[in-house]
Amino acid sequence: MPMGHTATAQAGSGGLTATEHRLANGLRVVLSEDHLTPVAAVCLWYDVGSRHEVKGRTGLAHLFEHLMFQGSANVPGTGHFELVQGAGGSLNGTTSFERTNYFETMPTHQLELALWLEADRMGSLLTALDEESMENQRNVVKNERRQRYDNVPYGTAFEKLTALAYPEGHPYHHTPIGSMEDLDAASLEDARQFFRTYYAPNNAVLSVVGDIDPEQTLAWVEKYFGTIPAHDGKQPPRDGTLPEIIGEQLREEVVENVPSRALMAAYRLPHDGTRECDAADVALTILGGGESSLLHNRLVRRDQTAVAAGFGMMRLAGAPSLGWLDVKTSSGVDVAAIEAAVDEELARFAAEGPTAEEMERAQAQLEREWLDRLSTVASRADQLCRFAVLFGDPRLALTAVERVLDITAEEVQAVAAARLRPDNRAVLVYEPIAAEETDGDDESGQGAESGEIHENEGAEQ
Repeated sequence: MPMGHTATAQAGSGGLTATEHRLANGLRVVLSEDHLTPVAAVCLWYDVGSRHEVKGRTGLAHLFEHLMFQGSANVPGTGHFELVQGAGGSLNGTTSFERTNYFETMPTHQLELALWLEADRMGSLLTALDEESMENQRNVVKNERRQRYDNVPYGTAFEKLTALAYPEGHPYHHTPIGSMEDLDAASLEDARQFFRTYYAPNNAVLSVVGDIDPEQTLAWVEKYFGTIPAHDGKQPPRDGTLPEIIGEQLREEVVENVPSRALMAAYRLPHDGTRECDAADVALTILGGGESSLLHNRLVRRDQTAVAAGFGMMRLAGAPSLGWLDVKTSSGVDVAAIEAAVDEELARFAAEGPTAEEMERAQAQLEREWLDRLSTVASRADQLCRFAVLFGDPRLALTAVERVLDITAEEVQAVAAARLRPDNRAVLVYEPIAAEETDGDDESGQGAESGEIHENEGAEQ
């Protein structure tokens, strides 16, 4: 077979394995056999996200994700959806700061179809891309922004906090959804140039996981992807490094028609792929991961000043990760009281560190979450791509849980003391519009959970 074949050694967790291969055009292929059920997952990660965008063209990566479902040379219109779903499969795509991915889960005997479909649009999308499809998907994305950001309670929190946490000009300063103005400004030629630059086999990782015959799968991959030419025009993303500490508390108050006051904050944390990042993940799980967490017990159960309190992590490889604090207040409670209690809990945790019981519970929770990511062929395919694109080795996905379990209480305390400080956060305070201004009505019909902060912008076709 005319490909550079560099199979990796077996590695993994719970008997899982992965092998990696490379085609002559640069496409990296990761295979993982799992014959438990007669299904196969295909996942394709392109190394392009919103961090690659330039000022004035934000949202282009996400817009292009939508355009990838609008037809190619041999599959016009919405044929990609029709063929996959008609074969009993499921599919979608998402965009984040650091990548764009596309994925199908198929009955085993339909795997060849999924590979052909992904190769056809990688190799021939420009043939079908025109003004009509561009305008169609521009309107879809703008409507998605209205539905998920602009017209729901707390909907712009992610966008506002990201803009606060990363300074103007930083590649992560804007979110993948983009602005309305930039979406309007994007031209067909912008989209075509974006495709030529980033949608090349040497800028992608393809993983196939499940009930597969590796030799036959590689033959199909070579047959359908092997003739697609590489492209060398991609520029590296702008440098996303920042000082470890923000150095001050950045703050913004938002007065909107929301159900209750809210305190949200983003703390600057270590880059993904580091031991310090895993330690921060354990710390945030102890502090705000679920109903057994310290902040939930303090604010919701004991003080009863909040109806919800969570502290989670957005892992990022090309910039500092962020710890996301999200507290919705009880009726009439002042945000200042919530903030004082949060700071008290964080200071105590930094001074005393976690107990043995807290470490055991948090690591068990993170272990379950990691094993969940590896338990289905679709999510395992996604994780193999993630570690291949961001860290160079897909096998790291299979041992990630071991690294989390190896973190010590001392490391957790150290990262909490160094990073979970008032001078290392961006704060967003939501104040409801006074009742007399809204006549007491919540026109949105949305609950307090509508503004959950998400990393990815999913394609909603």
